[in-house]
Amino acid sequence: MSPSLETASPPAPGLTSLDLAPVPFAERTWGTGHYAALWISMSLCIPTYMLASSLIEGGMNWWQALLTIFLGNTIVLAPMLLNGRAGTRYGIPFPVLARASFGVRGANVPALLRAIIACGWFGIQTWIGGYALYQMAVLWVPALGTLPAIFPASWGLATGPALVFFLFWLLNMYVVYLGVESIRKLLVFKAFFLPLAALALLWWAISAGHGLGPILAQPSKFTTSAQFWAFFFPSLTGMVGFWATLSLNIPDFTRYAVSQRAQQLGQALALPASMTLFSFVGVVVTSATFIIYGKTIWDPVVLAGRFDSKLLVSFAMIAVALSTLATNIAANIVSPANDFANFSPERISFKTGGYLTGVLGVLIFPWKLITDPSGYIFTWLVGYSGLLGPIGGIMIVDYYLIRRQQLNVPDLYQYHGRYAYRGGFNPAAIIALVIGVLPNVPGFLTAIGVLEKGAVWPTLVAVYNYAWFVGFGVSGAVYMLLMRGQPTETAAPAGVLAEAFSSIPR
Repeated sequence: MSPSLETASPPAPGLTSLDLAPVPFAERTWGTGHYAALWISMSLCIPTYMLASSLIEGGMNWWQALLTIFLGNTIVLAPMLLNGRAGTRYGIPFPVLARASFGVRGANVPALLRAIIACGWFGIQTWIGGYALYQMAVLWVPALGTLPAIFPASWGLATGPALVFFLFWLLNMYVVYLGVESIRKLLVFKAFFLPLAALALLWWAISAGHGLGPILAQPSKFTTSAQFWAFFFPSLTGMVGFWATLSLNIPDFTRYAVSQRAQQLGQALALPASMTLFSFVGVVVTSATFIIYGKTIWDPVVLAGRFDSKLLVSFAMIAVALSTLATNIAANIVSPANDFANFSPERISFKTGGYLTGVLGVLIFPWKLITDPSGYIFTWLVGYSGLLGPIGGIMIVDYYLIRRQQLNVPDLYQYHGRYAYRGGFNPAAIIALVIGVLPNVPGFLTAIGVLEKGAVWPTLVAVYNYAWFVGFGVSGAVYMLLMRGQPTETAAPAGVLAEAFSSIPR
Protein backbone atom coordinates (compact mmCIF):
# COMPACT_ATOMS: atom_id res chain seq x y z
CA MET A 1 0.00 0.00 0.00
CA SER A 2 1.17 3.53 -0.74
CA PRO A 3 1.47 6.04 2.08
CA SER A 4 -1.63 8.06 2.89
CA LEU A 5 -1.89 11.64 1.71
CA GLU A 6 -1.78 12.96 5.25
CA THR A 7 1.42 11.11 6.19
CA ALA A 8 3.42 11.05 2.98
CA SER A 9 6.88 9.61 3.60
CA PRO A 10 9.98 11.59 2.61
CA PRO A 11 11.32 10.69 -0.87
CA ALA A 12 13.56 7.63 -1.14
CA PRO A 13 17.25 8.63 -1.43
CA GLY A 14 17.75 6.59 -4.60
CA LEU A 15 14.84 8.26 -6.41
CA THR A 16 15.34 11.94 -5.88
CA SER A 17 17.84 14.77 -5.98
CA LEU A 18 17.70 18.53 -6.27
CA ASP A 19 17.45 18.23 -10.06
CA LEU A 20 14.57 15.71 -9.98
CA ALA A 21 12.50 17.15 -7.11
CA PRO A 22 9.31 19.11 -7.89
CA VAL A 23 9.95 22.80 -8.53
CA PRO A 24 8.27 24.92 -5.81
CA PHE A 25 5.73 27.50 -7.01
CA ALA A 26 7.95 30.33 -5.78
CA GLU A 27 10.69 29.21 -8.19
CA ARG A 28 8.49 28.99 -11.30
CA THR A 29 9.37 32.15 -13.22
CA TRP A 30 9.01 31.31 -16.93
CA GLY A 31 6.27 33.28 -18.67
CA THR A 32 4.80 33.22 -22.19
CA GLY A 33 7.72 35.22 -23.54
CA HIS A 34 10.27 32.76 -22.21
CA TYR A 35 8.56 29.82 -23.95
CA ALA A 36 8.20 31.77 -27.17
CA ALA A 37 11.90 32.68 -26.97
CA LEU A 38 12.73 29.05 -26.22
CA TRP A 39 11.09 27.82 -29.42
CA ILE A 40 12.26 30.69 -31.59
CA SER A 41 15.79 30.04 -30.38
CA MET A 42 15.63 26.28 -30.80
CA SER A 43 13.99 26.57 -34.23
CA LEU A 44 16.63 28.97 -35.49
CA CYS A 45 19.31 26.33 -35.90
CA ILE A 46 21.16 24.68 -38.72
CA PRO A 47 19.32 21.32 -38.50
CA THR A 48 16.06 23.24 -39.10
CA TYR A 49 17.60 24.83 -42.17
CA MET A 50 18.87 21.44 -43.30
CA LEU A 51 15.41 19.99 -42.68
CA ALA A 52 13.96 22.30 -45.33
CA SER A 53 16.88 22.10 -47.72
CA SER A 54 16.88 18.29 -47.58
CA LEU A 55 13.27 18.32 -48.81
CA ILE A 56 14.28 20.54 -51.73
CA GLU A 57 17.25 18.28 -52.47
CA GLY A 58 14.89 15.29 -52.27
CA GLY A 59 12.67 16.70 -55.02
CA MET A 60 10.01 18.97 -53.50
CA ASN A 61 9.34 22.52 -54.66
CA TRP A 62 9.22 25.41 -52.21
CA TRP A 63 5.55 25.26 -51.18
CA GLN A 64 5.51 21.46 -50.87
CA ALA A 65 8.51 21.63 -48.52
CA LEU A 66 7.02 24.38 -46.37
CA LEU A 67 3.62 22.68 -46.16
CA THR A 68 5.27 19.42 -45.07
CA ILE A 69 7.23 21.20 -42.35
CA PHE A 70 4.21 23.18 -41.11
CA LEU A 71 2.05 20.04 -40.95
CA GLY A 72 4.72 18.07 -39.10
CA ASN A 73 5.23 20.77 -36.49
CA THR A 74 1.51 21.32 -36.00
CA ILE A 75 1.07 17.58 -35.40
CA VAL A 76 3.93 17.34 -32.90
CA LEU A 77 2.61 20.40 -31.06
CA ALA A 78 -0.30 18.28 -29.76
CA PRO A 79 1.78 15.78 -27.69
CA MET A 80 4.05 18.70 -26.76
CA LEU A 81 1.17 20.55 -25.09
CA LEU A 82 -0.35 17.39 -23.59
CA ASN A 83 2.88 16.27 -21.89
CA GLY A 84 3.72 19.84 -20.92
CA ARG A 85 0.62 20.17 -18.73
CA ALA A 86 1.88 17.57 -16.25
CA GLY A 87 5.18 19.39 -15.86
CA THR A 88 3.44 22.66 -15.04
CA ARG A 89 0.85 21.14 -12.73
CA TYR A 90 3.24 19.13 -10.60
CA GLY A 91 6.63 20.76 -11.24
CA ILE A 92 8.22 17.42 -12.18
CA PRO A 93 10.66 16.60 -15.02
CA PHE A 94 10.12 14.02 -17.77
CA PRO A 95 11.86 11.02 -16.14
CA VAL A 96 9.77 11.47 -12.98
CA LEU A 97 6.53 11.77 -14.99
CA ALA A 98 7.49 8.56 -16.82
CA ARG A 99 7.52 6.74 -13.45
CA ALA A 100 3.71 6.91 -13.34
CA SER A 101 3.41 4.73 -16.45
CA PHE A 102 6.66 2.72 -16.52
CA GLY A 103 7.29 2.39 -12.78
CA VAL A 104 9.84 4.04 -10.53
CA ARG A 105 12.60 1.81 -11.91
CA GLY A 106 11.10 1.15 -15.34
CA ALA A 107 11.15 4.89 -16.11
CA ASN A 108 14.85 4.43 -16.80
CA VAL A 109 13.92 2.64 -20.04
CA PRO A 110 12.22 5.62 -21.79
CA ALA A 111 14.57 8.06 -20.06
CA LEU A 112 17.72 6.33 -21.34
CA LEU A 113 16.25 5.86 -24.84
CA ARG A 114 15.49 9.58 -24.92
CA ALA A 115 18.92 10.38 -23.51
CA ILE A 116 20.79 8.32 -26.13
CA ILE A 117 18.91 10.07 -28.95
CA ALA A 118 19.71 13.43 -27.34
CA CYS A 119 23.37 12.41 -27.27
CA GLY A 120 23.13 11.81 -31.01
CA TRP A 121 21.60 15.27 -31.53
CA PHE A 122 24.22 16.82 -29.27
CA GLY A 123 26.95 15.27 -31.39
CA ILE A 124 25.32 16.43 -34.64
CA GLN A 125 24.87 19.99 -33.41
CA THR A 126 28.38 20.15 -31.99
CA TRP A 127 29.84 18.85 -35.23
CA ILE A 128 27.91 21.46 -37.24
CA GLY A 129 29.07 24.28 -34.98
CA GLY A 130 32.63 23.02 -34.90
CA TYR A 131 32.79 22.57 -38.66
CA ALA A 132 31.43 26.08 -39.15
CA LEU A 133 34.22 27.48 -37.01
CA TYR A 134 36.70 25.34 -38.94
CA GLN A 135 35.47 26.87 -42.21
CA MET A 136 36.19 30.29 -40.74
CA ALA A 137 39.52 29.35 -39.15
CA VAL A 138 40.95 27.73 -42.29
CA LEU A 139 40.49 31.01 -44.18
CA TRP A 140 42.76 32.80 -41.72
CA VAL A 141 45.06 29.84 -40.95
CA PRO A 142 45.27 27.75 -44.18
CA ALA A 143 47.65 25.27 -42.54
CA LEU A 144 44.63 23.82 -40.67
CA GLY A 145 43.47 22.32 -43.94
CA THR A 146 46.73 20.46 -44.58
CA LEU A 147 47.39 18.87 -41.20
CA PRO A 148 48.50 15.21 -41.47
CA ALA A 149 45.81 12.58 -40.89
CA ILE A 150 45.83 11.04 -37.42
CA PHE A 151 42.53 9.15 -37.51
CA PRO A 152 41.80 5.90 -39.39
CA ALA A 153 40.43 6.42 -42.90
CA SER A 154 37.26 4.52 -41.95
CA TRP A 155 36.38 7.29 -39.48
CA GLY A 156 36.04 9.85 -42.28
CA LEU A 157 37.50 12.54 -40.01
CA ALA A 158 40.17 15.03 -41.09
CA THR A 159 42.53 16.43 -38.46
CA GLY A 160 41.74 20.15 -38.89
CA PRO A 161 37.96 19.84 -38.52
CA ALA A 162 38.45 17.39 -35.62
CA LEU A 163 40.64 19.89 -33.74
CA VAL A 164 38.15 22.77 -34.02
CA PHE A 165 35.27 20.39 -33.27
CA PHE A 166 36.97 19.44 -30.00
CA LEU A 167 37.46 23.08 -29.03
CA PHE A 168 33.80 23.83 -29.71
CA TRP A 169 32.87 20.74 -27.70
CA LEU A 170 34.83 22.15 -24.75
CA LEU A 171 32.85 25.40 -25.03
CA ASN A 172 29.60 23.42 -24.81
CA MET A 173 30.86 21.66 -21.72
CA TYR A 174 31.76 25.00 -20.13
CA VAL A 175 28.16 26.22 -20.58
CA VAL A 176 26.99 23.01 -18.88
CA TYR A 177 29.34 23.87 -16.01
CA LEU A 178 27.73 27.32 -15.68
CA GLY A 179 24.28 25.76 -15.16
CA VAL A 180 20.63 26.11 -16.23
CA GLU A 181 20.32 29.88 -15.69
CA SER A 182 23.03 30.55 -18.29
CA ILE A 183 20.94 28.53 -20.78
CA ARG A 184 17.95 30.84 -20.43
CA LYS A 185 20.09 33.95 -20.91
CA LEU A 186 21.76 32.44 -23.97
CA LEU A 187 18.39 31.55 -25.52
CA VAL A 188 16.94 35.03 -25.02
CA PHE A 189 20.04 36.64 -26.56
CA LYS A 190 19.94 34.26 -29.51
CA ALA A 191 16.21 34.90 -30.12
CA PHE A 192 17.05 38.52 -30.97
CA PHE A 193 20.37 38.02 -32.76
CA LEU A 194 19.76 35.00 -34.98
CA PRO A 195 16.74 36.36 -36.92
CA LEU A 196 19.02 39.15 -38.17
CA ALA A 197 21.55 36.61 -39.46
CA ALA A 198 18.77 34.61 -41.14
CA LEU A 199 17.43 37.74 -42.85
CA ALA A 200 20.94 38.57 -44.09
CA LEU A 201 21.26 35.12 -45.66
CA LEU A 202 17.80 35.46 -47.23
CA TRP A 203 18.74 38.85 -48.68
CA TRP A 204 21.91 37.35 -50.21
CA ALA A 205 19.94 34.51 -51.84
CA ILE A 206 17.31 36.85 -53.32
CA SER A 207 19.95 39.28 -54.61
CA ALA A 208 22.31 36.67 -56.06
CA GLY A 209 19.42 34.56 -57.38
CA HIS A 210 17.92 37.48 -59.35
CA GLY A 211 14.87 37.89 -57.14
CA LEU A 212 12.35 35.56 -55.57
CA GLY A 213 10.60 34.84 -58.88
CA PRO A 214 13.25 32.57 -60.44
CA ILE A 215 13.95 30.95 -57.06
CA LEU A 216 10.34 30.03 -56.30
CA ALA A 217 9.78 28.97 -59.90
CA GLN A 218 12.04 25.96 -59.40
CA PRO A 219 9.73 22.99 -60.15
CA SER A 220 9.23 19.79 -58.22
CA LYS A 221 11.43 16.93 -59.42
CA PHE A 222 8.61 14.41 -59.05
CA THR A 223 7.04 13.40 -62.37
CA THR A 224 4.11 11.45 -60.90
CA SER A 225 1.85 11.71 -57.86
CA ALA A 226 3.03 8.28 -56.71
CA GLN A 227 6.63 9.52 -56.56
CA PHE A 228 5.57 12.56 -54.53
CA TRP A 229 3.52 10.63 -51.97
CA ALA A 230 6.29 8.04 -51.60
CA PHE A 231 8.59 10.87 -50.51
CA PHE A 232 5.98 12.95 -48.64
CA PHE A 233 4.85 10.48 -45.96
CA PRO A 234 8.29 9.48 -44.62
CA SER A 235 9.26 13.16 -44.83
CA LEU A 236 6.21 14.12 -42.75
CA THR A 237 7.19 11.45 -40.23
CA GLY A 238 10.69 12.91 -40.20
CA MET A 239 9.27 16.39 -39.53
CA VAL A 240 7.31 15.02 -36.56
CA GLY A 241 10.36 13.07 -35.45
CA PHE A 242 12.47 16.25 -35.50
CA TRP A 243 10.80 17.49 -32.29
CA ALA A 244 9.45 14.13 -31.06
CA THR A 245 12.34 14.26 -28.61
CA LEU A 246 11.13 17.49 -27.00
CA SER A 247 7.49 16.35 -27.11
CA LEU A 248 8.50 13.78 -24.49
CA ASN A 249 10.75 15.81 -22.23
CA ILE A 250 8.95 19.14 -22.49
CA PRO A 251 8.06 18.80 -18.75
CA ASP A 252 11.76 19.51 -18.14
CA PHE A 253 10.93 23.08 -19.24
CA THR A 254 7.24 23.52 -18.39
CA ARG A 255 7.93 22.66 -14.74
CA TYR A 256 9.25 26.24 -14.46
CA ALA A 257 6.09 27.87 -15.94
CA VAL A 258 4.15 30.45 -13.95
CA SER A 259 0.89 29.02 -15.37
CA GLN A 260 -0.54 26.54 -17.88
CA ARG A 261 -1.58 29.41 -20.13
CA ALA A 262 1.98 30.79 -20.21
CA GLN A 263 3.58 27.59 -21.46
CA GLN A 264 0.75 26.60 -23.81
CA LEU A 265 0.40 30.00 -25.47
CA GLY A 266 4.15 30.48 -25.77
CA GLN A 267 4.60 27.10 -27.43
CA ALA A 268 1.54 27.30 -29.69
CA LEU A 269 2.50 30.73 -31.00
CA ALA A 270 6.17 30.06 -31.52
CA LEU A 271 6.75 26.42 -32.54
CA PRO A 272 4.93 25.98 -35.90
CA ALA A 273 5.44 29.61 -36.92
CA SER A 274 9.16 29.86 -36.19
CA MET A 275 9.94 26.45 -37.71
CA THR A 276 8.05 27.33 -40.91
CA LEU A 277 9.49 30.83 -41.23
CA PHE A 278 13.09 29.75 -40.71
CA SER A 279 12.52 26.79 -43.01
CA PHE A 280 11.47 29.33 -45.66
CA VAL A 281 14.98 30.75 -45.46
CA GLY A 282 16.40 27.25 -46.02
CA VAL A 283 14.04 26.64 -48.94
CA VAL A 284 14.85 29.94 -50.66
CA VAL A 285 18.60 29.74 -50.13
CA THR A 286 18.84 26.10 -51.22
CA SER A 287 16.74 26.80 -54.32
CA ALA A 288 18.94 29.81 -55.08
CA THR A 289 22.12 27.72 -54.98
CA PHE A 290 20.93 25.80 -58.04
CA ILE A 291 20.55 29.06 -59.95
CA ILE A 292 23.83 30.54 -58.69
CA TYR A 293 26.13 27.50 -58.68
CA GLY A 294 24.34 25.09 -61.02
CA LYS A 295 23.86 22.51 -58.27
CA THR A 296 21.88 22.23 -55.05
CA ILE A 297 23.92 22.86 -51.89
CA TRP A 298 21.85 21.67 -48.94
CA ASP A 299 24.44 22.23 -46.19
CA PRO A 300 24.60 25.95 -45.21
CA VAL A 301 28.04 25.57 -43.70
CA VAL A 302 29.41 24.33 -47.02
CA LEU A 303 27.53 27.12 -48.80
CA ALA A 304 28.88 29.88 -46.57
CA GLY A 305 32.39 28.56 -47.13
CA ARG A 306 32.02 29.48 -50.83
CA PHE A 307 31.58 33.20 -50.13
CA ASP A 308 34.43 35.39 -51.41
CA SER A 309 34.75 37.73 -48.43
CA LYS A 310 36.69 36.42 -45.43
CA LEU A 311 34.79 38.79 -43.13
CA LEU A 312 31.42 37.66 -44.48
CA VAL A 313 32.34 33.99 -44.05
CA SER A 314 33.60 34.69 -40.53
CA PHE A 315 30.39 36.49 -39.56
CA ALA A 316 28.26 33.69 -41.01
CA MET A 317 30.20 30.97 -39.23
CA ILE A 318 30.12 32.74 -35.87
CA ALA A 319 26.35 33.08 -36.30
CA VAL A 320 26.13 29.35 -37.04
CA ALA A 321 28.24 28.49 -33.99
CA LEU A 322 26.20 30.75 -31.69
CA SER A 323 22.95 29.29 -33.01
CA THR A 324 24.23 25.77 -32.51
CA LEU A 325 25.53 26.40 -29.01
CA ALA A 326 22.24 27.86 -27.72
CA THR A 327 20.07 25.17 -29.30
CA ASN A 328 22.42 22.38 -28.30
CA ILE A 329 22.42 23.20 -24.62
CA ALA A 330 18.65 23.75 -24.38
CA ALA A 331 17.45 20.87 -26.55
CA ASN A 332 20.17 18.28 -26.10
CA ILE A 333 21.68 18.75 -22.64
CA VAL A 334 18.77 19.55 -20.30
CA SER A 335 16.88 16.34 -21.11
CA PRO A 336 19.67 13.73 -21.07
CA ALA A 337 21.22 15.35 -18.01
CA ASN A 338 17.93 14.80 -16.15
CA ASP A 339 17.52 11.34 -17.70
CA PHE A 340 20.96 10.17 -16.61
CA ALA A 341 20.37 11.71 -13.17
CA ASN A 342 17.16 9.68 -12.91
CA PHE A 343 19.20 6.50 -13.43
CA SER A 344 21.27 7.20 -10.32
CA PRO A 345 20.20 10.44 -8.56
CA GLU A 346 22.73 10.08 -5.74
CA ARG A 347 25.70 9.73 -8.08
CA ILE A 348 24.74 11.67 -11.23
CA SER A 349 23.97 15.40 -10.95
CA PHE A 350 22.72 17.63 -13.78
CA LYS A 351 26.28 18.65 -14.62
CA THR A 352 27.59 15.08 -14.53
CA GLY A 353 24.72 14.03 -16.81
CA GLY A 354 25.62 16.87 -19.16
CA TYR A 355 29.26 15.79 -19.29
CA LEU A 356 28.19 12.19 -19.97
CA THR A 357 26.00 13.44 -22.84
CA GLY A 358 28.97 15.27 -24.27
CA VAL A 359 31.20 12.19 -24.27
CA LEU A 360 28.55 9.91 -25.81
CA GLY A 361 27.75 12.58 -28.40
CA VAL A 362 31.29 12.24 -29.75
CA LEU A 363 31.33 8.45 -29.66
CA ILE A 364 28.35 8.14 -32.06
CA PHE A 365 30.47 9.68 -34.89
CA PRO A 366 28.02 12.55 -35.64
CA TRP A 367 29.81 13.58 -38.84
CA LYS A 368 28.66 10.31 -40.38
CA LEU A 369 24.97 10.80 -39.45
CA ILE A 370 24.58 13.89 -41.65
CA THR A 371 26.69 12.89 -44.62
CA ASP A 372 23.71 13.16 -47.00
CA PRO A 373 20.09 14.40 -46.82
CA SER A 374 18.51 10.98 -47.34
CA GLY A 375 20.35 9.58 -44.35
CA TYR A 376 19.38 12.64 -42.30
CA ILE A 377 15.65 12.09 -42.90
CA PHE A 378 15.11 8.37 -43.56
CA THR A 379 17.72 6.90 -41.23
CA TRP A 380 18.09 9.37 -38.38
CA LEU A 381 14.79 11.29 -38.03
CA VAL A 382 12.36 8.56 -39.07
CA GLY A 383 14.41 5.85 -37.36
CA TYR A 384 14.37 7.27 -33.86
CA SER A 385 10.76 8.47 -34.21
CA GLY A 386 9.86 4.77 -34.22
CA LEU A 387 11.26 4.59 -30.66
CA LEU A 388 9.83 7.82 -29.30
CA GLY A 389 6.31 7.51 -30.75
CA PRO A 390 5.49 4.45 -28.58
CA ILE A 391 6.79 6.18 -25.44
CA GLY A 392 4.65 9.24 -26.17
CA GLY A 393 1.55 7.10 -26.75
CA ILE A 394 2.00 5.26 -23.45
CA MET A 395 2.62 8.40 -21.39
CA ILE A 396 -0.31 10.36 -22.81
CA VAL A 397 -2.76 7.46 -22.48
CA ASP A 398 -1.56 6.89 -18.91
CA TYR A 399 -1.82 10.51 -17.77
CA TYR A 400 -5.09 11.45 -19.47
CA LEU A 401 -7.10 8.22 -19.82
CA ILE A 402 -5.81 6.11 -16.92
CA ARG A 403 -4.87 8.72 -14.27
CA ARG A 404 -7.29 11.46 -15.40
CA GLN A 405 -4.47 13.98 -14.81
CA GLN A 406 -4.22 13.00 -11.14
CA LEU A 407 -0.82 11.95 -9.76
CA ASN A 408 0.29 11.20 -6.22
CA VAL A 409 3.66 12.94 -6.47
CA PRO A 410 5.20 11.63 -3.21
CA ASP A 411 4.62 8.09 -4.50
CA LEU A 412 6.65 8.93 -7.63
CA TYR A 413 9.65 9.05 -5.29
CA GLN A 414 8.91 5.85 -3.32
CA TYR A 415 10.09 2.31 -4.02
CA HIS A 416 6.98 0.85 -2.38
CA GLY A 417 4.27 3.30 -3.48
CA ARG A 418 1.54 2.87 -6.05
CA TYR A 419 4.01 3.27 -8.92
CA ALA A 420 6.23 0.40 -7.78
CA TYR A 421 4.20 -2.15 -9.79
CA ARG A 422 6.39 -5.29 -9.95
CA GLY A 423 9.85 -4.60 -8.62
CA GLY A 424 9.62 -1.03 -9.84
CA PHE A 425 8.64 -1.98 -13.42
CA ASN A 426 5.19 -1.76 -15.00
CA PRO A 427 4.95 -4.84 -17.29
CA ALA A 428 2.05 -3.26 -19.23
CA ALA A 429 4.22 -0.31 -20.30
CA ILE A 430 7.21 -2.48 -21.24
CA ILE A 431 5.03 -4.86 -23.28
CA ALA A 432 3.23 -1.97 -25.01
CA LEU A 433 6.58 -0.33 -25.84
CA VAL A 434 8.00 -3.49 -27.41
CA ILE A 435 4.82 -4.17 -29.42
CA GLY A 436 4.80 -0.56 -30.66
CA VAL A 437 8.42 -0.68 -31.80
CA LEU A 438 8.31 -4.09 -33.53
CA PRO A 439 6.34 -3.10 -36.67
CA ASN A 440 9.00 -0.49 -37.52
CA VAL A 441 12.04 -2.74 -37.11
CA PRO A 442 12.00 -4.45 -40.58
CA GLY A 443 11.68 -1.12 -42.38
CA PHE A 444 14.48 0.41 -40.32
CA LEU A 445 16.82 -2.52 -41.04
CA THR A 446 16.00 -2.10 -44.71
CA ALA A 447 16.67 1.66 -44.57
CA ILE A 448 20.15 1.19 -43.08
CA GLY A 449 21.00 -1.59 -45.51
CA VAL A 450 21.12 -4.53 -43.08
CA LEU A 451 18.30 -6.25 -45.01
CA GLU A 452 17.64 -6.22 -48.74
CA LYS A 453 14.30 -4.67 -49.72
CA GLY A 454 13.28 -7.84 -51.51
CA ALA A 455 13.80 -9.86 -48.31
CA VAL A 456 11.12 -7.93 -46.39
CA TRP A 457 7.37 -7.97 -46.98
CA PRO A 458 6.66 -4.67 -48.84
CA THR A 459 3.88 -3.72 -46.42
CA LEU A 460 6.32 -3.80 -43.49
CA VAL A 461 8.73 -1.59 -45.42
CA ALA A 462 5.87 0.84 -46.05
CA VAL A 463 4.90 0.85 -42.35
CA TYR A 464 8.30 2.36 -41.55
CA ASN A 465 7.29 5.50 -43.48
CA TYR A 466 4.78 6.18 -40.69
CA ALA A 467 7.05 5.03 -37.83
CA TRP A 468 6.09 7.67 -35.23
CA PHE A 469 2.36 7.44 -35.94
CA VAL A 470 2.33 3.63 -35.96
CA GLY A 471 4.33 3.39 -32.74
CA PHE A 472 2.25 6.05 -30.98
CA GLY A 473 -1.07 4.44 -31.92
CA VAL A 474 -0.12 0.80 -31.37
CA SER A 475 1.60 1.31 -28.01
CA GLY A 476 -1.11 3.66 -26.74
CA ALA A 477 -3.86 1.18 -27.64
CA VAL A 478 -2.04 -1.85 -26.19
CA TYR A 479 -1.25 0.02 -22.98
CA MET A 480 -4.88 1.11 -22.60
CA LEU A 481 -5.97 -2.49 -23.04
CA LEU A 482 -3.48 -3.86 -20.50
CA MET A 483 -4.24 -1.20 -17.88
CA ARG A 484 -8.02 -1.62 -17.80
CA GLY A 485 -9.41 -1.56 -14.28
CA GLN A 486 -6.63 0.62 -12.84
CA PRO A 487 -8.06 2.52 -9.80
CA THR A 488 -8.56 6.27 -10.15
CA GLU A 489 -5.74 8.44 -8.78
CA THR A 490 -6.04 11.12 -6.12
CA ALA A 491 -3.52 13.95 -6.19
CA ALA A 492 -1.70 14.82 -2.98
CA PRO A 493 -2.49 18.29 -1.57
CA ALA A 494 0.18 20.97 -2.00
CA GLY A 495 0.90 21.02 1.73
CA VAL A 496 1.75 17.33 1.74
CA LEU A 497 4.08 17.77 -1.22
CA ALA A 498 5.90 20.62 0.50
CA GLU A 499 6.34 18.51 3.64
CA ALA A 500 7.47 15.41 1.76
CA PHE A 501 10.22 17.26 -0.12
CA SER A 502 11.29 19.65 2.64
CA SER A 503 14.34 17.51 3.35
CA ILE A 504 15.89 18.25 -0.05
CA PRO A 505 18.36 21.18 0.24
CA ARG A 506 18.01 24.08 -2.19
